[in-house]
Amino acid sequence: MTIGIRDVAREAAVSPATVSRVLSGKAVDHSMRERVLAAVKRTGYKPNLAARRLRSQRSETIGLIVADIRNPYFTAVSHTIETIAAERGLRLILSNTDEDPAKEAAYLDLMAQEQVTGVILAPARSTVRPPNHDFPMVLIDRNVPGGTLDCVSLDNEVMAGVLVDHLAANGHRRIAGLFGADSDTGRARRIGFERAGARLGLSTKGYAIPHSDGESAAMLRMLMDREDLPDAIVASNGVMLLNVLRALRALGLSVPHDIALAGFDNNDWMEFVGGGLTVIEQPLGEIGRTAMTMLLDRIANPDVPARKVVLRGRLIERSSSMRHTHFARQQG
Repeated sequence: MTIGIRDVAREAAVSPATVSRVLSGKAVDHSMRERVLAAVKRTGYKPNLAARRLRSQRSETIGLIVADIRNPYFTAVSHTIETIAAERGLRLILSNTDEDPAKEAAYLDLMAQEQVTGVILAPARSTVRPPNHDFPMVLIDRNVPGGTLDCVSLDNEVMAGVLVDHLAANGHRRIAGLFGADSDTGRARRIGFERAGARLGLSTKGYAIPHSDGESAAMLRMLMDREDLPDAIVASNGVMLLNVLRALRALGLSVPHDIALAGFDNNDWMEFVGGGLTVIEQPLGEIGRTAMTMLLDRIANPDVPARKVVLRGRLIERSSSMRHTHFARQQG
């Protein structure tokens, strides 16, 4: 027997029109939405996407375009977004730009061709090509100037300052920072890093690193050749932290015996490196949920002003940020 909207409506004790509004992402009372979604799950209802697309000239599909799918940040956020989309009867098209604006533009064109209902985008650069489409768009992780698009991101300047404060409290005075060169996120973290260093009277220097695995290693070799060696390094994301660890090992240096290390993202492997890496943990689930909520709200209310949601991270202190003497004392 084929399950239809009327069956879902009967199960949820609501009208078929209410079921249609929930499944199309329109504004509905939260408790009503949850009741309908629970009824969809119980009945096993599968939306007839082709028929609905013909009626509305819009697919029941959203697009998700990320900057680097290898980065566990985007993997985790994508999983949350996909889960919520599935709960609401929406399909998801996932695309990866590898930080390439040309690929980003091509995928935005693809989303327009597919007549997606909306797009969640992590921009490859601080500018997004003027849109040749009419679908709503929400930015994650990175904002773009102008404030014309909804955005959810970390409070990057503040959280970079939290890392510097922590390293200074552990006695580190010369701190080098490695940050992404091409994104709003990397620039904001570098600004927060340098401002905190100036406020505390530290010797801090931030470096912009292009999107390349080899660039982190090359910059690190240059830093280690200087007479005024840093006694701590901050890396702007989990991928960069891993590249720094590889480069330090190639140079015969260990963390924290020879140099302290801290950064952003709390990937699973980080607690198993030595005594663990000190990091800023980002609220990945909350970022994904907020992005989906903002997109559904934008679909339902296309004319309201753009919103920017800024979330706080959490400092996780581990052994990598200790001074060598303190670490040796703990080990002894």
